[in-house]
Amino acid sequence: MRFDLQIIASWITPGAKVLDLGCGEGDLLSFLKEQKQVYGTGIECQESKVAQCIAAGLPVLQGDINSEVEDYPDKAFDYVILSQTLQQVFDPEKLIHAMLRIGGQAIVSFPNFSHWRNRLQLLTTGYAPKNRQLPFEWYNTPNIRVITLNDFRRFARLAGFTILKEVAINTDHHNEDGNIINHLAGLRATYGIFMIGKGH
Repeated sequence: MRFDLQIIASWITPGAKVLDLGCGEGDLLSFLKEQKQVYGTGIECQESKVAQCIAAGLPVLQGDINSEVEDYPDKAFDYVILSQTLQQVFDPEKLIHAMLRIGGQAIVSFPNFSHWRNRLQLLTTGYAPKNRQLPFEWYNTPNIRVITLNDFRRFARLAGFTILKEVAINTDHHNEDGNIINHLAGLRATYGIFMIGKGH
């Protein structure tokens, strides 16, 4: 399982109700179901990935996460998770408020665009960064947001929710190993993971 998903899984209380938005092939849901006996469900837009989840016995819906979250009642889940997807969301503030409406807490992870390699590549080549975390060209990338750790902290203050936990990590896109970054995270971390709640 991806290193960021390992961190997220460690934050989940056993037996919790979990909604995983953009759950992919269900790696996190499978782990949480087996290891923490959670009640987990997911939403995924790609039909092939949904089919894999269903074949593995996971209750996953095919659909757009932005509209599907509106169908759930308040406090339907203990945790709502959005991993490595926030940078692809058209209206992040609306989605996060919806996540906090239907869940007690929300967990998001995203690539840190201020990593030193991105800064150096832009400085030395003049081209938009392309690397293992950002493997696309500017014209075919699914990423429509450029987010840094500082950006997200400021966004939290302005949008009116609280950061309950945060971890900066250094790992490659789908690697199972990595390490937690405690110093100069804005420069050295490839991803940020935040647990958030309602109110300041």
